[in-house]
Amino acid sequence: MQAGLAEFVRTVLLIVGALFPIVNPLGNVPIFLSMTPGFTPDMRTVLARKIALNGFLLLAGSILVGTHVLAFFGISLPVVQVGGGMVVIATAWSLLNRRDDPEGKHETRASASAADLSSRAFYPLTMPLTVGPGSISVAIAVGANRPQGVELNWSYLPAAILGAVLVAITIYLSYRFAQSVARALGDTAMKVIIRLSSFILLCIGVQIGWNGVSALLRSVLGHSGRV
Repeated sequence: MQAGLAEFVRTVLLIVGALFPIVNPLGNVPIFLSMTPGFTPDMRTVLARKIALNGFLLLAGSILVGTHVLAFFGISLPVVQVGGGMVVIATAWSLLNRRDDPEGKHETRASASAADLSSRAFYPLTMPLTVGPGSISVAIAVGANRPQGVELNWSYLPAAILGAVLVAITIYLSYRFAQSVARALGDTAMKVIIRLSSFILLCIGVQIGWNGVSALLRSVLGHSGRV
């Protein structure tokens, strides 16, 4: 019993420790605000809840069945990294080139349909901003290294779900109180942070893509060397 509980706790900590730094919801707060201009606090609260739910589903699904899905479609993890990196680069580039509102203000949206919020919550706010290709590839790698054995697998399922839930909670809290953080920092500081965050996001996209390209090149060179 004690061994099973220790394995459960270890798995939860492993999943949270591996995913939280790369999901980085706190670091995504400025970009979240820049991609929801004019949204009311209530609308941002709804978005935060939907993004957290979407993030949980993506992370839990990637951990538990990600390797099987890739195998079914014949897709390798490096290919996911290359394609996902390109999406992240495109998103970051559009943010870097977005013009600031001359008055520093945005017209407030009084309302938005549930369908519009749900659509925006998934793309681009959940993917690729929050749970992007880097997070998904790490989650798939964590799932691929799960312990073998019936007893351990039974404890792995709730541990994986709890780990994904904890990461999703940090996403919700970060985005839920994003406006409060922005008010505390002020307009000028937020504009600077948004530009820096967008550039960092661009670099992350390049790094993710390069990781995939490097893995593909190594596999090709290794195969040609054996031939």
